[in-house]
Amino acid sequence: MSVQPDIIPEGLPDHLPEGENLLWQGRPDWKRLAINAFHIRKVAIYFAALIVAQGAWKLAQGASLAVAVQSVPAMVGLGISACAILLGFAYASARTTHYTLTSKRILMKVGIALPVIINLPLRQIDSVSFATTGNGCGTICFKTAGQTRLAYLLLWPHAKPWNLTRPQPSFRDIPDVEGVAQRLASVLGGHMPAIEIQNAMAQGHLVPAE
Repeated sequence: MSVQPDIIPEGLPDHLPEGENLLWQGRPDWKRLAINAFHIRKVAIYFAALIVAQGAWKLAQGASLAVAVQSVPAMVGLGISACAILLGFAYASARTTHYTLTSKRILMKVGIALPVIINLPLRQIDSVSFATTGNGCGTICFKTAGQTRLAYLLLWPHAKPWNLTRPQPSFRDIPDVEGVAQRLASVLGGHMPAIEIQNAMAQGHLVPAE
């Protein structure tokens, strides 16, 4: 009788080392991600304002109401297309993302076309903050210590917005953010990470965090 191998949790390249425990795994809520990271509401408002402004300009130039509304269908179609693209990116980003919290590290599998795993042992986290973003969701941001550096474009949208010079990796728009923050607080007892980034598609082994 063949023995089935243990299943490796999604978002990890291999089993955790002995003595390291898996505490939580999750991913962004794609609807909140669409609103807060991809700014779909702002884009929709922009197109609505553009349609109104274009119609008002034509009326001001003496055009009839019928002429003024002729361009509305095209602009509406363009706006719907733009919002649909953003929704698609938000959904794909959320579905391909895995956030992991263990007793010794934080891992983030991110990237749609070229996934990477960001391995952040807890000893290099300088501070943690979180904020609610609606519907029970929220974002937890990790300020890294010392010379730990990550590229903002590599992290986006899984980073604190606009912190370009000192990017902060983030669990973005996750459900039950307060519960996850409490779990995180229970393990952040002054033992904090050296950053390691590896291709998520490649086979690899996790080494114990020092």
